[in-house]
Amino acid sequence: MYRGVPGMWSWVAHRITGVLTFFFLFVHVLDTALVRVSPQAYNEVIETYKTPLVNLLEVGLVGAVLFHALNGIRVMLVDFWAKGPRYQKQMLWGIVAVWVVVMVPGVYFMLERTVRDLFGGGQ
Repeated sequence: MYRGVPGMWSWVAHRITGVLTFFFLFVHVLDTALVRVSPQAYNEVIETYKTPLVNLLEVGLVGAVLFHALNGIRVMLVDFWAKGPRYQKQMLWGIVAVWVVVMVPGVYFMLERTVRDLFGGGQ
C-alpha cells in the first residue's frame, strides 16, 4: 500500500520509466529492422514520426529516460554508499531539481519547431 512517501513514489516512477524505456527500445528495434524487409514501409513509418503528437511523445521519452537514469544513480548511492540511506530523501529532491533544470530548456528546444509549425511563424 502506497502512503505517499516520496521514496515510494520514486520507486513507482523508476519502475514505470524503466518499462516505458523498454517498450520504446522494442519498437525502435522493430521499426529499424523494417528497413531490411521493406524500405518503402520503413520510410512511411519514419514519416509518421514527424507529427506533433510523436514530438510530444519524444519529450515524454526524454523525461522518462532522464528520470530513470538520475534515479538509478541515486539507487546505487543508497545501496553502495554507507551514508546513502541517511541522505536518500535529499538525494531524491536533488535529482528532481536536476531533472527540472535539464527538462525545462530541453522541452523548449524539443517543442520549438512543433509550436512554430502549429501556430505559424514560417520556417
